[in-house]
Amino acid sequence: MVDRGASALSLPDDWPAHPDPILALNRMGSFAWDLDTGLMLMDAQAHEVFDVRPEEYDGHPETLSLRVPRSEGIRLDTLVAQALKDGSENYGAYFRVRCRDGSLRWTHTQGCIRRDETGRPRRIIGIVRDATQELAEDAARLEQDEQDEARRQQTNVVQITTAALAHARTVQDVIDVLKDSQGLTHLGATSLVMGLVEAARIRLVAEGPEGSFVPGTLVTRIDEQYPMSEVVRTLAPRFIESPEDFAASYPLLWPHITDLGITSAAYLPLIVQARPIGAMGLLYNDRRGFTPEERNVLVALGSSIAQSLQRAMFYEQEKDLAQGLQQAMLPRSIPSVPGADIAVRYRSASLGRDIGGDWYDLIPLPGGRVGAVIGDVQGHDTHAAAVMGQLRIVLRAYAAEGHTPATVMARASVFLHELDTERFATCLYAEADLSTGVVQLVRAGHIDPLVRHTDGSCRRLPLDGGLPLGLSAEFGCLEYPVTSIELDPGHTLLLYTDGLVEQPGIDLDDAMRTLRGLVSSGPDDVRDLADRLIDVAEERGGDDDVALLLLRRRGLTDQRSGGRLQQHVAAGDPEALTEARHLIRAAVQAWGADERADEIELIADELITNALLHTEGSAIVTLRVLAGSDRRLRAEVEDCSSALPRRREAGESGVSGRGLLLVDRLTDVWGVEARGGGKCVWCEFIVPEED
Repeated sequence: MVDRGASALSLPDDWPAHPDPILALNRMGSFAWDLDTGLMLMDAQAHEVFDVRPEEYDGHPETLSLRVPRSEGIRLDTLVAQALKDGSENYGAYFRVRCRDGSLRWTHTQGCIRRDETGRPRRIIGIVRDATQELAEDAARLEQDEQDEARRQQTNVVQITTAALAHARTVQDVIDVLKDSQGLTHLGATSLVMGLVEAARIRLVAEGPEGSFVPGTLVTRIDEQYPMSEVVRTLAPRFIESPEDFAASYPLLWPHITDLGITSAAYLPLIVQARPIGAMGLLYNDRRGFTPEERNVLVALGSSIAQSLQRAMFYEQEKDLAQGLQQAMLPRSIPSVPGADIAVRYRSASLGRDIGGDWYDLIPLPGGRVGAVIGDVQGHDTHAAAVMGQLRIVLRAYAAEGHTPATVMARASVFLHELDTERFATCLYAEADLSTGVVQLVRAGHIDPLVRHTDGSCRRLPLDGGLPLGLSAEFGCLEYPVTSIELDPGHTLLLYTDGLVEQPGIDLDDAMRTLRGLVSSGPDDVRDLADRLIDVAEERGGDDDVALLLLRRRGLTDQRSGGRLQQHVAAGDPEALTEARHLIRAAVQAWGADERADEIELIADELITNALLHTEGSAIVTLRVLAGSDRRLRAEVEDCSSALPRRREAGESGVSGRGLLLVDRLTDVWGVEARGGGKCVWCEFIVPEED
């Protein structure tokens, strides 16, 4: 058969005379295909490639259909026909050959198309070879490439997740990173659960997707038959490779998650310093089993998550401790002040235990006055908070003693300097008389306050000030100028620390304009306004504390105050004393206190006379009406002497020594209080309102 086919096929000029030695080295066979006759000559190596014996091949390509499956033959014929039609000079293709034993092996052919001068194809000369080993090697390389790519993707996910975890400060931050679409979901997990160990129990802190929560698993014991409990007990990961494995190992849990379509799961203990702090579970619905590489990646990821989780837990503990210390140093409550609405707020810095020395305080003072304090001790640590606590207490004590605002600041500066802490503090102290609206302000290196008017407009109060507390004592510059303003009814005074306004990279003037805009557009109620300002500071973040105190003077309809007068009486000036007596008499009558007019005039005259006789300076007389459960008229006489008055027994014919006896018997209540460098003797009379 071979001889007949060979005699009918003329050998082409470019057909090798001895092809076997040339091509056999590469396990290649050759063929020559005459397109006019349709006969195809193959050498012995080509016969081996097709696994046909010489006597089985008659020179017609159709004979090879015994070895070439029909689908492969159709594909190969289509490829050759297309190459002949479109003028191609060569073609190549991989196809399968069925061997005598029924197995299939890959074969590769390449053909070179010879055409005449008109472009008509006349013959094809080519080679065939066994490509089984080649494709097996390619498949192995492809599989290895796929494995390498998968490993690179897994490593990339670990790197991305670890980098994201480095910025996580709280436990919720860690959970958010793990549940993020760019995080662990790249590993194919469809559900995540995480629990923290607390007192021999595991408290669930994260679960997903929504609706996958299993009742009764919010808090579980470590000895229960749950996968997270097991990995916490054994300190070893648990890889569940099939639904059957899951159902058999954890019959309590499996019935509740069958609707999730879970096919495998990986539960990892979160271990830090050989101690479990929690456990994490990744559940899958599109895979079965885990390769050694995948297990190693997940274990490494679990270790990274555990470290981040511990840092977050330490951060939250330190922040709670710092905030607790800071709150302990601040006033536990703010007293209500007649005639004013007060709001205070404090926001700690975003750094863990790096708390600052910001503080506020409100100090009730005699005569219906109130002292408002805002301050900031240098530094962000527990030492700053401790210094703040001491400074707040002494400043409160100096103000309560009755010292003038400038004296309060000077003494507080000396106290801080004598602490020898190498810390200074900025501070702003405002003493307000709510009945008159007069506010005296003293600034020690602090940022200027704001005033919001009833129409919503807001302005900055530029105050002359002194050096920060501590520094002024060190440099001997204890003079603090006092600025007086009038706070009209409905106006709000805003005291704050620089954390509310200062931002990195933003000019202070621009920041102040932004703050004034927030205040102007804010709500009228001081509590709502304080909430808004502190919310803005919280959204902005930042590494500085914020303290805030708002004082709004109520309208005249809110106060029920009958009025106030003050008169200066100089020593050795009888006309001033007479004028004061006439003024007192007129005020008593105007305020409807006729029933006790004589008593009030007598006691006021006695107090003024005592001040002028027993001191070397002048006296300041103040009368005011106090609203409350009982309407009271209060008389105050202030002098520059710190010597307290003494009650003395007068003789039968004596004229002195009876002053305090009269005060004690005719007034409803009286007392003496320190007031700056001197004292103030005051008394009150209950005066019913006229019908």
